[in-house]
Amino acid sequence: MLTNEEKQVDTYIETNLPTEPKSVVGDTPLSSLNLNWTEKQMPQRRRTKHVHGLHPYLGKYIPQLVEIFLRKFFTPGQAVLDPFVGSGTTLVQANELGINAIGYDISAFNVLLCQVKTGAYNLKKMAFEANDILGKTKTATQPQRTGQLRLFEGTLNITATGNKYLQNWYAPQTLTELLTYRQFIESGDYTYKNLLKVILTRSARSARLTTHFDLDFPKQPQTEPYWCYKHSRTCEPVQEAFKFLNRYTKDTIRRIEQFAPVRTDALVAVHHADSRAADIAPIDGIITSPPYVGLIDYHEQHAYAYHLLGLNDNRHREIGPAASGSSKKARAQYQEDVAQVLRNASKNLPSGAPIIVVAGDRHNLYPAIREMAGLDEETILKRHVNRRTGRRSGEFYESIFIWRKS
Repeated sequence: MLTNEEKQVDTYIETNLPTEPKSVVGDTPLSSLNLNWTEKQMPQRRRTKHVHGLHPYLGKYIPQLVEIFLRKFFTPGQAVLDPFVGSGTTLVQANELGINAIGYDISAFNVLLCQVKTGAYNLKKMAFEANDILGKTKTATQPQRTGQLRLFEGTLNITATGNKYLQNWYAPQTLTELLTYRQFIESGDYTYKNLLKVILTRSARSARLTTHFDLDFPKQPQTEPYWCYKHSRTCEPVQEAFKFLNRYTKDTIRRIEQFAPVRTDALVAVHHADSRAADIAPIDGIITSPPYVGLIDYHEQHAYAYHLLGLNDNRHREIGPAASGSSKKARAQYQEDVAQVLRNASKNLPSGAPIIVVAGDRHNLYPAIREMAGLDEETILKRHVNRRTGRRSGEFYESIFIWRKS
């Protein structure tokens, strides 16, 4: 049953058109913002425009929400910080508007993804390299050319990888194709190797031995035919990766090309560091969406990338990981960690600078976090998120906390 507050939000949605991001300026009253887009008003193709859809990522906020607050509180040439940079939504949107952007994340994969999304590319060379490695992989791995696999004899021996995760989660042909592509990245003279790594990991995510309807956090490899809730029929586990490499090569080229015309020369800096203690440069404000307490293990959702690319796994330093749950003790630690991030970042904020924090605060943790961080409250906006992904359902609300540096 909905609370009175939630019913008021629903009434507001029905009687008010949502805010168009481009209409927002510095003088736009916060009270006039309607952030409750329906699926029809904000379809997936807009939420995942250009590089925002470069790789699946759970727990990210939509770019239009970020754009509204960038337009409201920042001007071109200023600098915005996202201390929980995640998939880079804040950085990408800030760059579109000519706003300098700095991001921090404890996850090596997140940093890699952000660097690829915000990078500057020679489009012709980028497309050539992506297609070149795809062609080489096809020649080396497809059944009609199997004999050429001797090119990487030993490197492609599945048992020689020494990685049980890769052996368990990928069919033999799938793993051969992924490892071949990886070998070409390592041995090739490519300028945009990080972009190729993202194509590889995106393909690896789809090519795992799992059901089609459980790509987020599969619990065990699926090796037998199964009833597929997504397709309403019996499906077979994936046995190859090349079709995904081919698909995502084309999609990645297209998305980078779409972002290029709106990309500006504004600074983008992404740091692989813990924002609780990092030496943060002077900034003009913060826009961020911290991890939810006890909900998502951000390293685990990209486990395939860590194993395939050999990235350092810092999950023990995550804030509010699902593995720690949401007990009273876990919530208290979460509050202290998020407050410490904000205290650290605030050292280089001017007085009165805006701090915008988007969070699903079902445990009511953020009022105390604000006090612990020594920040002033301007207002709190409520937003109804009426979309759910995968097989999850139900109502979901999030808060936008707008605070100021004292």
